[in-house]
Amino acid sequence: MKTLTEFILEQQSLHPEATGNLTRLLNDIGIAAKFVNREVNRAGLTNILGYNDSINVQGEDQKKLDVYANDQFIGALKSGGECAAIASEENEKLIAFDNELSQSGRYVVAIDPLDGSSNIESNVSIGTVFSIYHRKSPKGQKATTDDLLQPGTNLVAAGYVIYGSSTMLVYTTGHGVTGFTLDPSVGLFILSHPNMKYPEQGTIYSINESNYIYFPEGVKKYLDFCHEDDQATYRPYITRYIGSMVADFHRNLVRGGIFLYPGTIKNPSGKLRLLYECNPVAFIAEQAGGKASDGFRRILETEPYELHQRSPIFVGPKSMVEKVEEFMSTYSKNFCELPQKEF
Repeated sequence: MKTLTEFILEQQSLHPEATGNLTRLLNDIGIAAKFVNREVNRAGLTNILGYNDSINVQGEDQKKLDVYANDQFIGALKSGGECAAIASEENEKLIAFDNELSQSGRYVVAIDPLDGSSNIESNVSIGTVFSIYHRKSPKGQKATTDDLLQPGTNLVAAGYVIYGSSTMLVYTTGHGVTGFTLDPSVGLFILSHPNMKYPEQGTIYSINESNYIYFPEGVKKYLDFCHEDDQATYRPYITRYIGSMVADFHRNLVRGGIFLYPGTIKNPSGKLRLLYECNPVAFIAEQAGGKASDGFRRILETEPYELHQRSPIFVGPKSMVEKVEEFMSTYSKNFCELPQKEF
């Protein structure tokens, strides 16, 4: 069996120019994920369920596990020294580390420490999702917000951790997608899913259809298409929606399906954040042979203007995403002209 550490070191050896900094950074993320996994698995037995009497920058009530996960990833990345700064869903501003070791770090990280935390009490799968960029500011200085405001085409690595019936870490550095399953008996992530790819034909669609009346006409037409009976194209498709982006994305990557979180009349920019939700899954999807779009454009080419910027996203097998784009182009051309900030 090959561990996460062994695999990362093996991949590093294939690139003579590699310094090992990214290897250590990915290991730091893996270590923090183990601590979060431990608390998730003990959530019903310890005083970690429920709310923390605080609100994050998104205006959302913070769960105790949100705060715990955020602290673990910040602590691990700060002590590791390879990361100069973090943008987190739980913090309004950039966290730029001021210790000498971190200021020399080559990378910056954008992260949602605990995606889908509203599902914690229901014992439903939740996750962590992250993206890694080269910093743009000079080493030896404090990192700045501009270090994170880069399009997804500049990503060095991205990944997610899903805390479910088993805990998995899935990541890419732009050379395919690899998955590791945590063996709790030895505390190691073991290679379990090499070279992950979308199935050629997807049959699942994942969307919160309770918002149907607020969707663009193109999305409504696509959902009608999903419901049609056409055995030649495996329709009607199966609807599956968990309400945790990481869990929905992971299932669809493994089984074949599209995840849709469109803009709406109320929120034309959607609800998911570009830097630490849309970009990382878009990068993974493309490396797995899929596609990610906002309905009109490639997600990874979106130019960010602020840390918590939002974006619609349609991500999955190429054919399914391109069908959505076809409907959006035909029925919702003017939707992309709406202001890309929430009303």
